[in-house]
Amino acid sequence: MELVPLALAVILFIGHGSCASFPPVDNYLIACGSSKNVSFQYRTFVPDSEHSSLVLKSGSSSVASSNSSVPSPIYQSARIFSAIASYKFEIQQKGRHWVRLYFYPLPKPGQNLNSASMSVVTDYFVLLNNITFNNYNGSYMFKEYAINVTSDTLTLTFIPSNDSVAFINAIEVVSIPDEVLPDQALALNPSAPFSGLSELAVETVYRLNMGGPLLTAQNDTLGRTWENDVKYLHVNSSAENVSVSPANIRYLTAVTPETAPNLVYATAETMEDANISNMNSNIIWVFSVDPKFMYLVRVHFCDIISKSLNSLVFNLFINDDMALPSLDLSSLTGDLGVPYYQDFVSNSSVNSETLTVRVGPDTMADTNTALMNGLEIWKISNNVGSLDGVFSVQNLLPNSPTTKSKIGIIVGSIVGAAAVIALIGLCYCWLAIRKSKTTTQQGHPWLPNLGRIFMFQEILDATNNFDESLLLGVGGFGRVYKGTLEDGIKVAVKRGNPRSEQGIAEFRTEIEMLSKLRHPHLVSLIGYCDERSEMILVYEYVANGPLRSHLYGTDLPPLSWKQRLEICIGAARGLHYLHTDAAQSIIHRDVKTTNILLDEDFLAKVADFGLSKRGPALDQTHVSTAVKGSFGYLDPEYFRRQQLTEKSDVYSFGVVLMEVLCTRPASNPVLPGEQVHLAEWAMSWQKKGMLDQIMDPNLVGKVNPASLKKFGEAAEKCLNEHGVDRPSMGDVLWNLEYALQLEETSSVLMEPEDNSTNHIPGIPLTPLEPFDNSKSMIDGGNSSSTIRFF
Repeated sequence: MELVPLALAVILFIGHGSCASFPPVDNYLIACGSSKNVSFQYRTFVPDSEHSSLVLKSGSSSVASSNSSVPSPIYQSARIFSAIASYKFEIQQKGRHWVRLYFYPLPKPGQNLNSASMSVVTDYFVLLNNITFNNYNGSYMFKEYAINVTSDTLTLTFIPSNDSVAFINAIEVVSIPDEVLPDQALALNPSAPFSGLSELAVETVYRLNMGGPLLTAQNDTLGRTWENDVKYLHVNSSAENVSVSPANIRYLTAVTPETAPNLVYATAETMEDANISNMNSNIIWVFSVDPKFMYLVRVHFCDIISKSLNSLVFNLFINDDMALPSLDLSSLTGDLGVPYYQDFVSNSSVNSETLTVRVGPDTMADTNTALMNGLEIWKISNNVGSLDGVFSVQNLLPNSPTTKSKIGIIVGSIVGAAAVIALIGLCYCWLAIRKSKTTTQQGHPWLPNLGRIFMFQEILDATNNFDESLLLGVGGFGRVYKGTLEDGIKVAVKRGNPRSEQGIAEFRTEIEMLSKLRHPHLVSLIGYCDERSEMILVYEYVANGPLRSHLYGTDLPPLSWKQRLEICIGAARGLHYLHTDAAQSIIHRDVKTTNILLDEDFLAKVADFGLSKRGPALDQTHVSTAVKGSFGYLDPEYFRRQQLTEKSDVYSFGVVLMEVLCTRPASNPVLPGEQVHLAEWAMSWQKKGMLDQIMDPNLVGKVNPASLKKFGEAAEKCLNEHGVDRPSMGDVLWNLEYALQLEETSSVLMEPEDNSTNHIPGIPLTPLEPFDNSKSMIDGGNSSSTIRFF
């Protein structure tokens, strides 16, 4: 396909700039507070006071207008509310609708809209919660949402905060074709279908035209805006933009111009001077996100650079997850220049406020390039129906439809109070019998007859109805809450996402694995709940949370070197038990610092067995399975060959060791190229014998060099390229205990006034005996060997 220079492409875009508009059944374009029609991006917005199918309910409102220093005509008027007010839109066609909101704090005599504070809700979703405009400094705010309307009306309500006002400049409510936002996507980590998107609201946070110019509503059949991607490119990305004539783009598959305009597919970012031997050769985009929400990520591809079929093969990563391995576009589309897209649901980590998307060459492919044409990222509403915070519509708007129905129920209950009182005794007896039966139920036929089976009401009571203030974290399986059982025992409650089909497999895996495992360095499963199609796991509560929180990203005090060694030893004991002492060896497959938890005494416990696999049978060397795990920790040999062994855990643990020493993420695309991947970067310093140059500054001058050397050697062996060259977890454990002995011996021999822990030359240290699997030291060496519940 013939490429054209970007400057010429821009000229071609002008020629193809006006798209034939998709005719939406519902098409409200409202200029709030205006006295006349407003033309904006080749569309006409009608005053809210003149629209025949729009009802404005407001106890008190006023208008503001200005023609001076206002960025666009759409922002030259506004309607201001001093009390709760709403717009009610008549809906002709149920289904997904764009809801677009325009805000600009116009100057108004006697009123400072910059100090306005308000919330905005629909019938069932919170769009904005207590937003303010103090920091906008003359700029405007535009918000776009996609909401599934299931009734004949859509109500948009503006709620001023106490002693403040609400305002709005313009509103769009426009139908969306059903195929544009499907009900299902692919969840990541592990990879599995995620259904139920149509029941949720989403907010557009990013929409990018890779390698091309800004596209506005006049260039898009659905009135969308696509911005250029340059400001999101990581500084070390080896990217260059390419383009072809939009006329060369052919919609032959399920992709249509409503999916994305041909102007998007006609440009791309592609690799520049890619080096296939260097894993750091990627194009990387970095985005700020709210870590408490899930995100729907849509990637757009179109092969506009190849000369022949099957010559472009590359990988796509979203955060640390392999989203599309060995993607061969032409094998999916059947030809060059044919658009393709894929949707993913990514769980953002509670410890990360960035989402990264990267493409890079596949190491097994003949070519050393990759590309991306477009990208869309939507925030997904949470379990209380909010896109901004933890409050529901009922919390913000007492007279919401849901609340009204509750009031009706209460009134009905009062009318029938006498009957209810008469039946209390009978109901109590029935519930007692039911509870007795439920607590002994077998649940799903495959569930093992081990562990306590909880009633759903018990879970609700323990977590205060899944109070968001008790949220401990968010993972691929679902959300984790702190809970308290009736007897006061603290627990961690992991609630599976019912829309994720990955959930049932992970739910089953965790129960089958953990119900049979008891070890002081493994998180204990207390029980589960599968009532009402729920998938809930109840674990011991581990008070000090994930190891990563004590390394970086929080204000927690730094761990001492001895503490770090003891934590690594504890985690190694847990993994060694999985590999050797369990009834059948178990490969964890997701060893990382967020899956190593610390109890109140900083005893390490390995957690999260959702990706775990049974080890190979005695007559086999590996387990053949699809690649799953976390980017940055993933064993490169497992990634290439899809052959899983215990040595894959050993590699991941080597990354953990370096993370503990250096206190930085396993993969960080915002760092310079040679530092992106911790394992490679740390090994380059280890081979030079200069590991002390990159360790946590809090440890400088406080580590015995002999202990550090032994620690570095252990990590280096773990990170060998080939599994056969890596040690067993038992060997790793022995080396770490030796490093701890070196550190403790150094501390004993220190002069009292000497605060350093440097090794004293000339005093030999007697090495420990090689580790023997038959000895009881796996369970020994720590007073916390019994299982405790917090």
